[in-house]
Amino acid sequence: MAQAKNKSVFYCQNCGFESTKWMGQCPGCKEWNTFVEEVVKAASLKNAGRSAAVRSSSAPAVLADITIQEEARIQTRIVELDRVLGGGIVQGSLTLVGGDPGIGKSTLLLQTCRKLAADGHKVLYISGEESQVQIKMRADRIGSFADNMLLLCETNLGGIAEVIRREMPRVVIIDSIQTMYNEEVSAAPGSVSQVRESTGVLLQLAKGMNISVFIVGHVTKEGTVAGPRVLEHMVDTVLYFEGDRHASYRILRGVKNRFGSTNEIGVFEMRQEGLVEVHNPSEYMLEGRPEGASGSVVACAMEGTRPLLLEIQALVCHSNFGIPRRQTTGTDFNRVNLLMAVLEKRCGVQLSGCDAYVNIAGGMKVQEPAIDLAIVLAALSSFKNREISPRLVAFGEVGLSGEVRSVSMAAQRVAEARKLGFDTCILPAVCMKGLKSDGQMKLIGVRTIQDAVNAVL
Repeated sequence: MAQAKNKSVFYCQNCGFESTKWMGQCPGCKEWNTFVEEVVKAASLKNAGRSAAVRSSSAPAVLADITIQEEARIQTRIVELDRVLGGGIVQGSLTLVGGDPGIGKSTLLLQTCRKLAADGHKVLYISGEESQVQIKMRADRIGSFADNMLLLCETNLGGIAEVIRREMPRVVIIDSIQTMYNEEVSAAPGSVSQVRESTGVLLQLAKGMNISVFIVGHVTKEGTVAGPRVLEHMVDTVLYFEGDRHASYRILRGVKNRFGSTNEIGVFEMRQEGLVEVHNPSEYMLEGRPEGASGSVVACAMEGTRPLLLEIQALVCHSNFGIPRRQTTGTDFNRVNLLMAVLEKRCGVQLSGCDAYVNIAGGMKVQEPAIDLAIVLAALSSFKNREISPRLVAFGEVGLSGEVRSVSMAAQRVAEARKLGFDTCILPAVCMKGLKSDGQMKLIGVRTIQDAVNAVL
């Protein structure tokens, strides 16, 4: 009987694209010279097929007979983290935390361990990148830890699994998945095969022992978790830590969550003692606004169920070159070009010979079309060099015909602006239903951008 041969597979180290032959450029991420060869043993393929056959013989269950129980959650007492997770850590869940180097992933998870240990939960922090002394130095800056906070510096996944089975912790932190090494896989640590197989072992431990596992993942220059895309499909929750590492604020965003919403964000501020929650992000983002300057308008965007007030800044000036320059920070470049064209066509403002710069102050990144109206008003304010009232907030989607279209959750946006002391709100006329002006705030409904311009400038 002929012996089965090993199979060679080529993986892209950047995005995890799989191919049967080596290629110079990856079809998935378009990067060059990223393919590496990995040998898949025939025995493992045979065993995988046998185990799949065993699983397929299991009896199916009747859907109507399945009872639903609410997931048991562990409160971290970090309100912003609990919000993004959907109300707390679900027992038996596997969560992937990604972010740029130095952004604060390990600090956030260490603070979470401190809160959980103080509440009596047994926590195991496993590090493959730092020594125990290094972690202890960082932990001392955060505060004191309870005795049920355990620390392990190990990269061998077999030894890690033995420690987890022996200690039986409630929560396990793996920092990071790229440093873990499975002896059954011949590839080097950090390779596509190692990352995938190591995550599979941790997934079995989490589900089989009802342990909540957090794994830290490095990101590529595009901002996605390094390794195969299947990694994000295997885990229950994917969290991304965003923000400029040189700025003080950090944003925790849920990209995938099987147990909650994926639209929520958590805002933190980096201080000497660690990450501090920002309970009122709108007030935090509007600090330091200029007074008496043109090209500044406050917009209200929605991040999940949370309204967020942001300052939209625009600078429009005549260009000294043949081709005007356009630049955006925090919003879509092509969207701003579209709005500039609509403003020129529908309002008769000649912007084709002007440079235009649009910035969302505070470093936030917003793609919601509800900030369209504020961008248009800020650009026109800068072009005419006329100030818009600092107590005015605007939101609404702008169409190609110059119409101002409706946006969702208008009442929550108005309530947030009223809470922070704004006295005028420009919003789509179709969103005026059910909203009434009171002594605190004047509501102005507009149907076109020309109506908004006439009401403001």
